[in-house]
Amino acid sequence: IHDEAQMLKNPKTASFKAAKQLKAAQTLALTGTPVENQLTDAWSLMELVTPGLLGTLDQFNRIIARPITRDNDAQAKRFLARRLRPFMLRRTKDQVARDLPAKSEIPEWIDLSDTQQTIYESMRLLMQKRVREEIARVGLMRSHIIFLDALLKLRQICCDPRLLAGQDARAETSAKLDRLMEMLPELLAEGRKVILFSQFTSMLDLIKPELSKLGIAFREIIGSTKDRQSPVKAFQSGAVPVILVSLKAGGTGLNLTAADTVILYD
Repeated sequence: IHDEAQMLKNPKTASFKAAKQLKAAQTLALTGTPVENQLTDAWSLMELVTPGLLGTLDQFNRIIARPITRDNDAQAKRFLARRLRPFMLRRTKDQVARDLPAKSEIPEWIDLSDTQQTIYESMRLLMQKRVREEIARVGLMRSHIIFLDALLKLRQICCDPRLLAGQDARAETSAKLDRLMEMLPELLAEGRKVILFSQFTSMLDLIKPELSKLGIAFREIIGSTKDRQSPVKAFQSGAVPVILVSLKAGGTGLNLTAADTVILYD
């Protein structure tokens, strides 16, 4: 049984190749995200569970993945669905936990501070120029790395300009961080238990001293955390009302059922 099977989604990795070597009468894959980034994720998992069901990787890309992702091909979608249906068991919250209330999502719109806005606009103009130059040099399809880098930098500025390397003291202002420090005391005063997620562990490092200034007790779980049990136990028992979690760490077998509030700081 491959638990957290999305870790094996890349057929080129040593992990996938090692898993493929295992001999068993029956193989199961458990995951909440059978398709995390691209359709070949599903091919990898099915190749472990039912080898050959979706053909070779080259055949899958040519007949199924590219027609779907490039052309939104309805026939290819139906073919893939028919192939997968007998081998996939999908459980939803309504089926296994009917007593849970519906999820309530509250978007929090925040205007950037004046300094943050200036830094953002400067970076936007700079990266727009670089992206256009790269597209002109190598074409659109081969420019995705610099394009993603541009988006990453703009996202970092929105979280906190200090996430960008080389930012000086003028960048020590973040409207989003200020709003978070307004929200948390209000939530905790209501008796709430809060999970705070961020993709950037460096953002969590900026949040921690702010929590300490307000006297808010917390624990943290990130990818490098060796002892995950202690922070989970402290949060679940009510010893601390806040737990900081990186998205990478939160994607692998983490159950924090004591929480009634999740903040996605991204």
